[in-house]
Order: sequence, then structure tokens, then C-alpha cells
Amino acid sequence: MPPPAAAPIERPVPLVAVAHGSRDPRAAATVEAVLDQVRQARPDLPVRVAYLDHCRPTLAEALAGLDEAVVLPLLLTEAYHSRVDIPSGLREIQAARPTLRVRQGGTLGPHPLMFAALERRLAEAGVPAGDPDTAVVLVSAGSSDPAANATITAMAAEWARTGWHSVTAAYASAADPTPEQAVQALLGADPAGRPRRVAVALYLLAPGHFADKARRTALAAGAHTVTAPLGPTPELASILLERYATT
Repeated sequence: MPPPAAAPIERPVPLVAVAHGSRDPRAAATVEAVLDQVRQARPDLPVRVAYLDHCRPTLAEALAGLDEAVVLPLLLTEAYHSRVDIPSGLREIQAARPTLRVRQGGTLGPHPLMFAALERRLAEAGVPAGDPDTAVVLVSAGSSDPAANATITAMAAEWARTGWHSVTAAYASAADPTPEQAVQALLGADPAGRPRRVAVALYLLAPGHFADKARRTALAAGAHTVTAPLGPTPELASILLERYATT
């Protein structure tokens, strides 16, 4: 009697991470470094990248040759790109490829692990987590979508409850306060309530125009330190894999 046939090996559905894209080559290099951490954590999982602008592959190119995929926005807040650009792009692709099965997951943030990633970058800059003498300015890219900016304000309020002197939301574009304005307000406060130091935490995925501008203007305004962008951290890899598992 012949042995029973082995059950077919079920392969993971490929993950396609969609980043904004930038003309700055440091941005794409950072995105690849983030995805390399995901690949190291899940060697069995096919991981591809796509970009909305400035870089290739496009979303259609990244999905080429796949029958099924989980598409995850490599974005830090829910805004126009994740709510409009990516879904409309997927609809267009699926209209041309009706058999393609795609599930879109949520953005990287907000997520509790983001605070650990931010504190990792602050620690690298010499700022201990929850230091009551340090006021933190949490800088995001900023958005024309008020709900996206409100998300950063809510993150700042939540993070402030972990011991910092204060946490203030600021925006590199499209909204106020700017990083410079936030730093100036903190350092211009009444001496009794003024923090000993102001640290700027960049809630940005990668180096580029916004990160460079925020660093330059915040330091000029008197900030004591400005962190590196989030970039590749174990926390971001964990969030991506969690989003994948729950999509």
C-alpha cells in the first residue's frame, strides 16, 4: 500500500509594504533596512516594498506575479495616503487583475511600541526614559488632515503620563506648532515651570527634508538634542509583523 501523500506546504501570504517615497536616497535605504529586520524575524515570509511616489517599484509593480498579498502602509499615521491613495491604487490594480486577492492592513502608528522605539532613539542621544527634567517635543511630518494631527496630539498626551516634564506635539509641515515654535515656547516659559532640557523626538520613519529641517530649526531654537528618525528598530519590525498577522 503506497504511503499517504504529504500535505502540501502552506506558504505565507506575501507582505507588500508601501512607503511614501522620497527623492532623498537615505529614505529608501532606511525603508530597506526596516524590511530587512522583518525578513530576519520571519525568514519564511516573502517581503516586498512599493512606493507611492518618487521611487520604484510602484504598487502595481510590487504586486506583479502575486496571486495574493497583504498590503501594509509603511506610514506612521492614518491620513490621506493610507485612506485614499493606497485603496484607490489597489482598486485600479484589481480591476485589471480580478483574481488578485489583497488585504490592506493598518498603518504602523499609533501603537504602544512606538513609545519604546522613540525612547530607544532618545536613549541613544543620552536622554533617559521618563526624565522629569526633560521636556520632549514629539515631531511628526504634519498633515492637512486634522484627524492625523490630532493623533499626534493624543500620542503626546499619553506619553507625557510616563514621567517626562512634558510632551508637546509639533509638526514639520502643514500645522502648528512647528518644532522651532514648540522649543521656543518651552524655553520661554516662566522659570518655575521651565524644563532643564528640551529633547526633540522625531516621529519620522527616515532621514530626509523634514528630518533635516526639524533638526536644524529645533537646535537653532535652543533644543538640547534631536533624535535620529525611527528607522530600523526591533519595535517597528514587531509592529509590522503584528499588523500582518491581524490583517
